[in-house]
Amino acid sequence: MTNQPGRQPARASLAAFVGTTIEWYDFYIYATAAALIFGKLFFPSHEPFYSTLASFGTFAVGFFARPLGGLVFGHLGDRIGRKKALVATLSIMGVGTVGIGFLPTYESAGALAPALLVALRIAQGIAIGGEWGGAVLMAGEHAPKDKRTFLASFAQLGSPAGLILALLAFRSVAHLDHAALFSWGWRLPFIASAVLLVVGLLIRSGVGESPEFEAIKAQRRTASLPILDVLRDSWRVVLLCLGANVIGVAGAWFVNTFMLNYTTQTLGLDRGLILDCLFIVAFIQLFTQLASGWFAQRVGAGRFLTLAAALAMLSPWPMFMLVSTGKPVAIVIGIAITVMCMCSSYAVMAGFMTNAFAVRVRYSAISISYQCCAALAGGLTPLLGTLLAHDFPGQWWPLALFYSALAGISLVCIAVLERRQPRASRGEVPLAMPE
Repeated sequence: MTNQPGRQPARASLAAFVGTTIEWYDFYIYATAAALIFGKLFFPSHEPFYSTLASFGTFAVGFFARPLGGLVFGHLGDRIGRKKALVATLSIMGVGTVGIGFLPTYESAGALAPALLVALRIAQGIAIGGEWGGAVLMAGEHAPKDKRTFLASFAQLGSPAGLILALLAFRSVAHLDHAALFSWGWRLPFIASAVLLVVGLLIRSGVGESPEFEAIKAQRRTASLPILDVLRDSWRVVLLCLGANVIGVAGAWFVNTFMLNYTTQTLGLDRGLILDCLFIVAFIQLFTQLASGWFAQRVGAGRFLTLAAALAMLSPWPMFMLVSTGKPVAIVIGIAITVMCMCSSYAVMAGFMTNAFAVRVRYSAISISYQCCAALAGGLTPLLGTLLAHDFPGQWWPLALFYSALAGISLVCIAVLERRQPRASRGEVPLAMPE
Protein backbone atom coordinates (compact mmCIF):
# COMPACT_ATOMS: atom_id res chain seq x y z
CA MET A 1 0.00 0.00 0.00
CA THR A 2 2.84 2.38 0.61
CA ASN A 3 3.73 2.37 -3.12
CA GLN A 4 0.67 4.47 -4.00
CA PRO A 5 2.00 8.02 -3.67
CA GLY A 6 -1.30 9.63 -4.63
CA ARG A 7 -2.89 8.25 -1.48
CA GLN A 8 -0.04 9.00 0.86
CA PRO A 9 -1.13 12.49 2.02
CA ALA A 10 -4.50 11.16 3.17
CA ARG A 11 -2.97 8.02 4.68
CA ALA A 12 -0.27 10.03 6.45
CA SER A 13 -2.87 12.41 7.90
CA LEU A 14 -5.01 9.49 9.06
CA ALA A 15 -2.01 7.76 10.63
CA ALA A 16 -0.99 10.98 12.37
CA PHE A 17 -4.52 11.40 13.70
CA VAL A 18 -4.83 7.82 14.95
CA GLY A 19 -1.34 7.74 16.44
CA THR A 20 -1.70 11.01 18.33
CA THR A 21 -5.21 9.99 19.45
CA ILE A 22 -3.72 6.95 21.15
CA GLU A 23 -0.86 8.93 22.65
CA TRP A 24 -3.23 11.60 23.97
CA TYR A 25 -5.67 9.01 25.27
CA ASP A 26 -2.84 7.63 27.37
CA PHE A 27 -1.84 11.11 28.52
CA TYR A 28 -5.40 12.21 29.29
CA ILE A 29 -6.34 9.16 31.33
CA TYR A 30 -3.34 9.92 33.50
CA ALA A 31 -4.47 13.55 33.76
CA THR A 32 -8.00 12.49 34.73
CA ALA A 33 -6.73 9.99 37.27
CA ALA A 34 -4.35 12.60 38.68
CA ALA A 35 -7.27 14.97 39.24
CA LEU A 36 -9.68 12.40 40.69
CA ILE A 37 -7.89 9.25 41.86
CA PHE A 38 -4.14 9.30 42.36
CA GLY A 39 -4.02 11.78 45.22
CA LYS A 40 -5.83 9.33 47.51
CA LEU A 41 -4.20 6.14 46.23
CA PHE A 42 -0.56 7.17 45.92
CA PHE A 43 -0.26 10.28 48.13
CA PRO A 44 -2.65 9.80 51.07
CA SER A 45 -2.90 12.75 53.46
CA HIS A 46 -5.29 14.16 56.01
CA GLU A 47 -5.36 17.35 53.92
CA PRO A 48 -6.83 16.78 50.41
CA PHE A 49 -5.06 19.91 49.14
CA TYR A 50 -1.62 18.36 49.67
CA SER A 51 -2.67 15.05 48.13
CA THR A 52 -3.94 16.89 45.06
CA LEU A 53 -0.79 18.97 44.86
CA ALA A 54 1.40 15.85 45.00
CA SER A 55 -0.73 14.14 42.37
CA PHE A 56 -0.46 17.12 40.03
CA GLY A 57 3.26 17.08 40.77
CA THR A 58 3.58 13.66 39.14
CA PHE A 59 1.45 15.00 36.30
CA ALA A 60 4.01 17.80 35.86
CA VAL A 61 6.90 15.29 35.86
CA GLY A 62 5.63 13.89 32.57
CA PHE A 63 5.80 17.35 31.05
CA PHE A 64 9.32 17.93 32.31
CA ALA A 65 10.35 14.70 30.56
CA ARG A 66 8.87 15.81 27.25
CA PRO A 67 11.83 17.98 26.13
CA LEU A 68 14.09 14.96 26.59
CA GLY A 69 11.79 12.94 24.34
CA GLY A 70 11.72 15.74 21.81
CA LEU A 71 15.51 15.98 21.89
CA VAL A 72 16.14 12.23 21.53
CA PHE A 73 13.50 11.41 18.95
CA GLY A 74 13.93 14.72 17.15
CA HIS A 75 17.56 13.74 16.60
CA LEU A 76 16.56 10.25 15.44
CA GLY A 77 13.80 11.62 13.23
CA ASP A 78 16.18 14.06 11.52
CA ARG A 79 18.91 11.43 11.18
CA ILE A 80 17.22 8.11 10.34
CA GLY A 81 13.63 9.05 9.53
CA ARG A 82 10.31 10.21 10.94
CA LYS A 83 8.53 6.87 10.67
CA LYS A 84 11.02 4.82 12.73
CA ALA A 85 10.98 7.40 15.50
CA LEU A 86 7.17 7.34 15.62
CA VAL A 87 6.97 3.56 15.94
CA ALA A 88 9.30 3.74 18.94
CA THR A 89 7.37 6.55 20.68
CA LEU A 90 4.04 4.79 20.31
CA SER A 91 5.49 1.57 21.76
CA ILE A 92 7.04 3.33 24.77
CA MET A 93 3.81 5.16 25.54
CA GLY A 94 1.77 1.96 25.36
CA VAL A 95 4.08 0.04 27.67
CA GLY A 96 4.22 2.90 30.18
CA THR A 97 0.44 3.35 30.28
CA VAL A 98 -0.40 -0.33 30.64
CA GLY A 99 2.24 -0.58 33.35
CA ILE A 100 0.47 2.11 35.39
CA GLY A 101 -2.66 -0.01 35.31
CA PHE A 102 -0.85 -2.79 37.19
CA LEU A 103 0.88 -0.64 39.83
CA PRO A 104 0.46 -1.31 43.55
CA THR A 105 -0.89 1.57 45.62
CA TYR A 106 0.70 3.30 48.62
CA GLU A 107 -1.38 1.18 50.98
CA SER A 108 0.18 -2.04 49.73
CA ALA A 109 3.68 -0.96 48.65
CA GLY A 110 4.44 2.22 50.58
CA ALA A 111 6.84 4.70 49.00
CA LEU A 112 7.67 2.26 46.21
CA ALA A 113 4.22 2.88 44.68
CA PRO A 114 4.62 6.61 43.96
CA ALA A 115 8.22 6.01 42.87
CA LEU A 116 7.06 3.53 40.22
CA LEU A 117 4.27 5.87 39.21
CA VAL A 118 6.78 8.67 38.62
CA ALA A 119 9.05 6.35 36.61
CA LEU A 120 6.24 5.30 34.28
CA ARG A 121 5.04 8.88 34.05
CA ILE A 122 8.51 9.87 32.85
CA ALA A 123 8.26 7.16 30.16
CA GLN A 124 4.95 8.66 29.06
CA GLY A 125 6.50 12.10 28.89
CA ILE A 126 9.47 10.93 26.83
CA ALA A 127 7.15 9.12 24.43
CA ILE A 128 4.77 11.98 23.77
CA GLY A 129 7.71 14.38 23.64
CA GLY A 130 9.00 12.50 20.62
CA GLU A 131 5.59 11.72 19.13
CA TRP A 132 4.18 15.17 18.48
CA GLY A 133 6.85 16.53 16.15
CA GLY A 134 7.03 13.36 14.08
CA ALA A 135 3.25 13.07 13.69
CA VAL A 136 2.97 16.70 12.61
CA LEU A 137 5.77 16.27 10.07
CA MET A 138 4.47 13.00 8.64
CA ALA A 139 1.16 14.71 7.94
CA GLY A 140 2.61 18.04 6.80
CA GLU A 141 5.53 16.77 4.73
CA HIS A 142 3.34 14.36 2.78
CA ALA A 143 0.88 17.17 2.02
CA PRO A 144 0.88 19.47 -1.02
CA LYS A 145 2.12 22.96 -0.12
CA ASP A 146 -1.32 24.50 -0.56
CA LYS A 147 -2.85 22.03 1.93
CA ARG A 148 -0.08 21.77 4.51
CA THR A 149 -1.74 23.86 7.24
CA PHE A 150 -4.97 21.87 6.93
CA LEU A 151 -3.48 18.37 6.73
CA ALA A 152 -0.90 19.06 9.46
CA SER A 153 -3.82 19.97 11.73
CA PHE A 154 -4.95 16.33 11.63
CA ALA A 155 -2.15 15.45 14.03
CA GLN A 156 -3.62 18.02 16.43
CA LEU A 157 -7.05 16.38 16.18
CA GLY A 158 -5.62 13.54 18.24
CA SER A 159 -5.87 15.71 21.34
CA PRO A 160 -9.68 16.12 21.44
CA ALA A 161 -10.19 12.59 20.08
CA GLY A 162 -7.93 11.17 22.79
CA LEU A 163 -9.79 13.23 25.36
CA ILE A 164 -13.12 11.82 24.17
CA LEU A 165 -11.81 8.27 24.50
CA ALA A 166 -10.32 9.02 27.93
CA LEU A 167 -13.54 10.54 29.21
CA LEU A 168 -15.52 7.60 27.83
CA ALA A 169 -13.16 5.22 29.58
CA PHE A 170 -13.44 6.98 32.94
CA ARG A 171 -17.16 7.60 32.54
CA SER A 172 -17.62 3.85 32.05
CA VAL A 173 -16.05 3.14 35.45
CA ALA A 174 -17.39 6.24 37.24
CA HIS A 175 -20.67 4.46 37.99
CA LEU A 176 -18.84 1.97 40.21
CA ASP A 177 -19.16 2.47 43.92
CA HIS A 178 -16.32 4.26 45.67
CA ALA A 179 -14.62 1.09 46.94
CA ALA A 180 -14.64 -0.66 43.54
CA LEU A 181 -13.48 2.44 41.66
CA PHE A 182 -10.51 3.02 43.95
CA SER A 183 -9.69 -0.69 44.18
CA TRP A 184 -9.68 -1.90 40.57
CA GLY A 185 -11.99 0.22 38.43
CA TRP A 186 -9.45 2.99 37.80
CA ARG A 187 -7.02 0.44 36.34
CA LEU A 188 -9.22 -0.57 33.41
CA PRO A 189 -8.71 2.55 31.24
CA PHE A 190 -4.93 2.11 31.54
CA ILE A 191 -4.93 -1.60 30.70
CA ALA A 192 -7.24 -0.99 27.70
CA SER A 193 -4.42 1.01 26.11
CA ALA A 194 -2.83 -2.30 25.04
CA VAL A 195 -5.55 -2.77 22.42
CA LEU A 196 -5.11 0.76 21.10
CA LEU A 197 -1.36 0.26 20.86
CA VAL A 198 -1.75 -2.69 18.48
CA VAL A 199 -4.22 -0.78 16.31
CA GLY A 200 -1.95 2.24 16.12
CA LEU A 201 1.13 0.25 15.12
CA LEU A 202 -0.79 -1.52 12.35
CA ILE A 203 -2.07 1.72 10.87
CA ARG A 204 1.27 3.49 11.14
CA SER A 205 3.04 0.67 9.31
CA GLY A 206 1.00 1.44 6.18
CA VAL A 207 2.51 4.88 5.67
CA GLY A 208 5.75 5.55 3.82
CA GLU A 209 8.56 7.77 5.02
CA SER A 210 8.24 11.53 4.58
CA PRO A 211 9.09 12.42 0.96
CA GLU A 212 10.85 15.62 2.03
CA PHE A 213 13.08 13.69 4.42
CA GLU A 214 13.74 11.04 1.77
CA ALA A 215 14.86 13.76 -0.61
CA ILE A 216 17.46 15.29 1.71
CA LYS A 217 18.60 11.80 2.76
CA ALA A 218 19.16 10.84 -0.88
CA GLN A 219 21.19 14.04 -1.33
CA ARG A 220 23.19 13.25 1.84
CA ARG A 221 22.14 16.55 3.43
CA THR A 222 20.89 15.26 6.77
CA ALA A 223 22.30 17.08 9.80
CA SER A 224 24.87 15.32 11.98
CA LEU A 225 23.72 17.06 15.16
CA PRO A 226 20.47 18.82 14.22
CA ILE A 227 19.76 20.28 17.64
CA LEU A 228 23.11 22.12 17.63
CA ASP A 229 22.29 23.64 14.25
CA VAL A 230 18.91 24.74 15.56
CA LEU A 231 20.29 26.35 18.72
CA ARG A 232 23.13 28.03 16.84
CA ASP A 233 21.15 29.44 13.91
CA SER A 234 17.54 29.77 15.07
CA TRP A 235 17.35 30.03 18.85
CA ARG A 236 15.28 33.22 18.61
CA VAL A 237 12.68 31.52 16.43
CA VAL A 238 12.64 28.57 18.84
CA LEU A 239 11.86 30.90 21.75
CA LEU A 240 9.15 32.69 19.77
CA CYS A 241 7.56 29.38 18.76
CA LEU A 242 7.71 28.28 22.39
CA GLY A 243 5.82 31.40 23.45
CA ALA A 244 3.36 31.15 20.56
CA ASN A 245 2.36 27.66 21.76
CA VAL A 246 1.60 28.71 25.36
CA ILE A 247 -2.16 29.15 25.13
CA GLY A 248 -2.68 26.02 23.03
CA VAL A 249 -0.71 23.92 25.52
CA ALA A 250 -1.49 25.52 28.88
CA GLY A 251 -5.11 26.22 27.96
CA ALA A 252 -5.83 22.57 27.28
CA TRP A 253 -4.55 21.43 30.67
CA PHE A 254 -6.17 24.35 32.46
CA VAL A 255 -9.58 23.36 31.11
CA ASN A 256 -9.32 19.57 31.03
CA THR A 257 -7.30 18.93 34.19
CA PHE A 258 -7.34 21.88 36.57
CA MET A 259 -11.02 22.71 35.94
CA LEU A 260 -11.94 19.09 36.65
CA ASN A 261 -10.38 19.39 40.08
CA TYR A 262 -11.62 22.96 40.64
CA THR A 263 -15.25 22.18 39.88
CA THR A 264 -15.36 19.03 42.01
CA GLN A 265 -13.31 20.15 45.02
CA THR A 266 -13.69 23.94 45.12
CA LEU A 267 -17.23 24.29 43.76
CA GLY A 268 -18.39 20.90 45.09
CA LEU A 269 -20.01 19.82 41.80
CA ASP A 270 -20.66 16.17 40.99
CA ARG A 271 -17.76 14.31 39.36
CA GLY A 272 -20.01 12.59 36.81
CA LEU A 273 -21.62 15.91 35.83
CA ILE A 274 -18.28 17.53 35.04
CA LEU A 275 -17.06 14.51 33.09
CA ASP A 276 -20.25 14.65 31.01
CA CYS A 277 -19.80 18.37 30.37
CA LEU A 278 -16.17 17.92 29.32
CA PHE A 279 -17.23 15.05 27.09
CA ILE A 280 -19.64 17.29 25.19
CA VAL A 281 -17.04 20.06 24.94
CA ALA A 282 -14.48 17.58 23.56
CA PHE A 283 -16.70 17.03 20.51
CA ILE A 284 -17.01 20.79 20.07
CA GLN A 285 -13.21 21.00 20.22
CA LEU A 286 -12.81 18.25 17.61
CA PHE A 287 -14.99 20.01 15.05
CA THR A 288 -13.61 23.46 15.89
CA GLN A 289 -10.06 22.26 15.23
CA LEU A 290 -11.04 20.70 11.94
CA ALA A 291 -12.75 23.92 10.83
CA SER A 292 -9.83 26.03 12.07
CA GLY A 293 -7.28 24.16 9.95
CA TRP A 294 -9.46 24.56 6.87
CA PHE A 295 -10.15 28.26 7.44
CA ALA A 296 -6.57 29.17 8.36
CA GLN A 297 -5.34 27.57 5.13
CA ARG A 298 -7.39 30.19 3.26
CA VAL A 299 -6.83 33.36 5.29
CA GLY A 300 -3.24 32.75 6.45
CA ALA A 301 -2.10 30.91 9.54
CA GLY A 302 -0.42 33.92 11.16
CA ARG A 303 -3.46 36.17 10.80
CA PHE A 304 -5.74 33.43 12.11
CA LEU A 305 -3.49 32.68 15.10
CA THR A 306 -3.37 36.36 16.08
CA LEU A 307 -7.16 36.56 16.21
CA ALA A 308 -7.46 33.26 18.11
CA ALA A 309 -4.97 34.36 20.78
CA ALA A 310 -6.71 37.72 21.21
CA LEU A 311 -10.09 36.04 21.72
CA ALA A 312 -8.49 33.54 24.11
CA MET A 313 -7.48 36.42 26.38
CA LEU A 314 -11.15 37.34 26.81
CA SER A 315 -12.57 33.83 27.06
CA PRO A 316 -11.92 32.82 30.73
CA TRP A 317 -14.11 35.60 32.16
CA PRO A 318 -17.45 34.34 30.78
CA MET A 319 -16.29 30.77 31.42
CA PHE A 320 -15.90 31.24 35.17
CA MET A 321 -19.11 33.23 35.45
CA LEU A 322 -21.07 30.47 33.72
CA VAL A 323 -19.32 27.54 35.43
CA SER A 324 -19.92 29.11 38.86
CA THR A 325 -23.68 28.77 38.37
CA GLY A 326 -23.36 24.97 38.61
CA LYS A 327 -25.95 24.49 35.86
CA PRO A 328 -25.00 21.87 33.24
CA VAL A 329 -25.92 23.94 30.16
CA ALA A 330 -24.08 26.99 31.52
CA ILE A 331 -21.03 24.88 32.32
CA VAL A 332 -20.91 23.45 28.79
CA ILE A 333 -21.31 26.88 27.17
CA GLY A 334 -18.74 28.50 29.44
CA ILE A 335 -16.06 25.86 28.93
CA ALA A 336 -16.86 25.60 25.21
CA ILE A 337 -16.20 29.34 24.71
CA THR A 338 -12.72 29.00 26.19
CA VAL A 339 -11.96 25.73 24.44
CA MET A 340 -12.98 27.01 21.01
CA CYS A 341 -10.60 29.96 21.28
CA MET A 342 -7.79 27.84 22.71
CA CYS A 343 -8.07 24.92 20.28
CA SER A 344 -8.25 27.19 17.23
CA SER A 345 -4.71 28.23 18.04
CA TYR A 346 -3.64 24.68 18.85
CA ALA A 347 -4.94 23.28 15.55
CA VAL A 348 -3.17 25.76 13.30
CA MET A 349 0.12 25.99 15.20
CA ALA A 350 1.33 22.66 13.77
CA GLY A 351 1.41 23.85 10.16
CA PHE A 352 2.70 27.25 11.22
CA MET A 353 5.71 25.69 12.94
CA THR A 354 6.34 23.18 10.15
CA ASN A 355 6.98 26.10 7.80
CA ALA A 356 9.27 27.82 10.30
CA PHE A 357 12.31 25.54 9.97
CA ALA A 358 14.32 23.77 7.29
CA VAL A 359 13.60 20.08 6.58
CA ARG A 360 17.00 18.80 7.72
CA VAL A 361 16.48 20.01 11.31
CA ARG A 362 12.71 20.39 11.40
CA TYR A 363 11.88 17.45 13.69
CA SER A 364 14.35 18.64 16.32
CA ALA A 365 13.37 22.30 16.00
CA ILE A 366 9.61 22.00 16.34
CA SER A 367 9.96 19.31 19.01
CA ILE A 368 12.20 21.35 21.27
CA SER A 369 10.02 24.46 20.79
CA TYR A 370 6.78 22.69 21.57
CA GLN A 371 8.01 20.33 24.27
CA CYS A 372 9.83 23.00 26.28
CA CYS A 373 6.59 24.96 26.18
CA ALA A 374 4.76 21.84 27.35
CA ALA A 375 7.19 21.37 30.24
CA LEU A 376 6.75 24.93 31.45
CA ALA A 377 3.22 25.95 30.49
CA GLY A 378 1.53 22.55 30.48
CA GLY A 379 3.16 20.93 33.47
CA LEU A 380 2.92 23.93 35.78
CA THR A 381 -0.53 25.23 34.85
CA PRO A 382 -2.61 22.80 36.98
CA LEU A 383 -0.22 23.33 39.90
CA LEU A 384 -0.39 27.12 39.68
CA GLY A 385 -4.14 26.99 39.24
CA THR A 386 -4.48 24.84 42.37
CA LEU A 387 -2.32 27.28 44.35
CA LEU A 388 -4.36 30.27 43.18
CA ALA A 389 -7.63 28.55 44.06
CA HIS A 390 -6.22 27.74 47.52
CA ASP A 391 -4.85 31.26 48.14
CA PHE A 392 -7.98 33.05 46.90
CA PRO A 393 -10.82 30.86 48.22
CA GLY A 394 -14.18 31.60 46.65
CA GLN A 395 -12.71 34.00 44.07
CA TRP A 396 -12.26 33.09 40.43
CA TRP A 397 -10.90 36.37 39.04
CA PRO A 398 -7.22 35.50 39.79
CA LEU A 399 -7.69 32.30 37.79
CA ALA A 400 -9.23 34.19 34.87
CA LEU A 401 -6.42 36.75 35.00
CA PHE A 402 -3.84 33.94 35.00
CA TYR A 403 -5.44 32.40 31.89
CA SER A 404 -5.60 35.76 30.10
CA ALA A 405 -1.90 36.29 30.80
CA LEU A 406 -1.09 32.93 29.20
CA ALA A 407 -3.00 33.92 26.07
CA GLY A 408 -1.27 37.31 26.08
CA ILE A 409 2.15 35.64 25.90
CA SER A 410 1.08 33.73 22.79
CA LEU A 411 -0.41 36.83 21.19
CA VAL A 412 2.85 38.78 21.55
CA CYS A 413 5.03 35.94 20.23
CA ILE A 414 2.76 35.30 17.24
CA ALA A 415 2.79 39.00 16.39
CA VAL A 416 6.61 39.10 16.53
CA LEU A 417 6.88 36.01 14.33
CA GLU A 418 4.57 37.67 11.83
CA ARG A 419 6.65 40.84 11.84
CA ARG A 420 9.89 38.91 11.33
CA GLN A 421 8.60 37.11 8.27
CA PRO A 422 4.94 37.77 7.39
CA ARG A 423 4.82 35.43 4.41
CA ALA A 424 5.92 32.42 6.46
CA SER A 425 2.53 32.19 8.16
CA ARG A 426 1.05 31.47 4.72
CA GLY A 427 3.58 28.70 4.10
CA GLU A 428 5.45 30.61 1.38
CA VAL A 429 8.95 30.81 2.91
CA PRO A 430 10.68 29.48 6.00
CA LEU A 431 11.15 31.74 9.00
CA ALA A 432 14.69 30.58 9.55
CA MET A 433 17.52 28.46 8.28
CA PRO A 434 16.81 28.12 4.53
CA GLU A 435 17.97 24.96 2.81
